[in-house]
Amino acid sequence: MLDLRQVVDNLEEVRAALARRGPKAAAALDEIATLRAERSAGIQARDAKIQAQKAANDAMAKAPKGTPEFAQKREDLKALSAEIKELEGKVAAVEAKLSELLLDVPNLPDPSVPDGHDETGNVVVRTWGDRPTEVGDAPKDHVDVGNRLGIFDWEAAAKISGARFVVLKGIGARLERAIATFMLDLHTREHGYTEVAPPVLIKGEALKGTGQLPKFEADLFKTLKQDPDRAHELYLSPTAEVQLTNLHGDEILDEVSLPRRYTAWTSCFRSEAGAYWRDTRGMIRVHQFQKVELVQIVAADKSDAALEELTGHAEKVLQKLGLHYRVVALCAGDMGFGARKTYDLEVWLPSQNTFREISSCSNCGDFQARRAAIRFRPTQAEGSKDKPKPRLAHTLNGSGLAVGRTLVAILENYQRPDGSVVVPEALRPYVGADVLKP
Repeated sequence: MLDLRQVVDNLEEVRAALARRGPKAAAALDEIATLRAERSAGIQARDAKIQAQKAANDAMAKAPKGTPEFAQKREDLKALSAEIKELEGKVAAVEAKLSELLLDVPNLPDPSVPDGHDETGNVVVRTWGDRPTEVGDAPKDHVDVGNRLGIFDWEAAAKISGARFVVLKGIGARLERAIATFMLDLHTREHGYTEVAPPVLIKGEALKGTGQLPKFEADLFKTLKQDPDRAHELYLSPTAEVQLTNLHGDEILDEVSLPRRYTAWTSCFRSEAGAYWRDTRGMIRVHQFQKVELVQIVAADKSDAALEELTGHAEKVLQKLGLHYRVVALCAGDMGFGARKTYDLEVWLPSQNTFREISSCSNCGDFQARRAAIRFRPTQAEGSKDKPKPRLAHTLNGSGLAVGRTLVAILENYQRPDGSVVVPEALRPYVGADVLKP
C-alpha cells in the first residue's frame, strides 16, 4: 500500500508514475485527494470543538453549582460532546474509505523499470546456456514425453478433481519430489535461507498484507466457514510468498537481524480466473502446483541489491540443471500489483520453440510492509542517546523455482528421440537414476 501523505502531497508525480502501468492504474487518485481534504477539514473541526469543550469545562468549574448558569454550561458541554462524537464518526468513515481506496492502488514502478503497457515492452537482460541439440528434429511437448514414460494420469486427476489438475505416478512423482528437495538444499546450504514449512490455509488478513486481497479475490480458492466458532475465513495459499512475508507481520525487527531469508516448498492453489483459455494442455497452468518460494525482508536501503541477489539464487537452480534460460526485466505495464521492479526468468521449451516463465523475482519496496506492518529499528549510532524510530522494511519474493514448470522443462530439454529422458546430473543423487526410460 502506498503512503497516503506521499500520494496527496505529490499527487501529480504519483499520477505520472502510475500512468506508466496503464490508464486505469491512477483511477482512484482524484477521489483519494478529495477525501484527504475532507479528512483534514473534519480533523480541524473536531479539534476546534475539543478546544471549545475544554474552555466550557473550565467555565463550568467556576460557575456556582445549582445555579442556572451551571446548568446551562453543563448543557453546552453535552452539546459539544455530541458534536465531537459526530465529527469523529465522520472522520473515521472517511479514513475507512481512504484505506479501502489505497488497497486497490498498485505500487509505483521504480524509475529503472522499462516503459511499456504489456509483455512487448519487456527487455531481455541476459541469456544463459544453449538450446539443446539432442532432442531430435521434432521435439515433443512434455505431455507426450510424460505419457510415453507413464508418469501422468490425466484421467484419474479429472475423476478426482476435474480439469486442470494432474496426477504424477511412479518415477514422475519421485522426479517432482527430487526437484523440490534439490532446490531446498541449494537455497538453504549455499544461499543461506531458512527453510519453513508453513500452513497452506491462511487468513484473509495475510493475503491483504501481501496484496492478493482485496483486488484479486477471484483468483483465490476460499474455504467454506463451516465452524461457527472460527472467527475468520480461510483461503488456500496461492503462493508461499504470503506465509513467508507475513511471518513478521506487526513486528519490529532489529536491523542487525536483517536480512531475513526464508524458503518454503508448498502446494499452491490458483483459480486462474482470468486465464481460462490459456495453456489448457498439460502442467503449465493448473489449479494446484508445487513451488519453492524465496522471500527476503531487508533494510530499506538494501532492497535493490537484494533483488539482484535473489534473482541470482533462482538462476543458480537453472544453471545447475543445465537449462537454457533468459532474464527479462518486466516493463511497468506488465509487472505485478505489488512489485516496484521485477525480473522474470524464462526457460527454453523446445516443443514451443520459445521461452516460458519459470520464476518471477520482485522487489516490493515498502508496499507490502506498510500493509502488513513489518518494520525494523535502525542500529543506534554510537554515542547517541536517542533510540532510532522504527522504519518500514522492504520485502522481496521470487520462485526458486516453480517445481512443475521445472519438471516440464526437464522433460522437454532432456528428451531423446527414443522416448527416454536424461536426468540432469545435479538431480541424479535425488532421483536415483541417470535416465528415465519408457
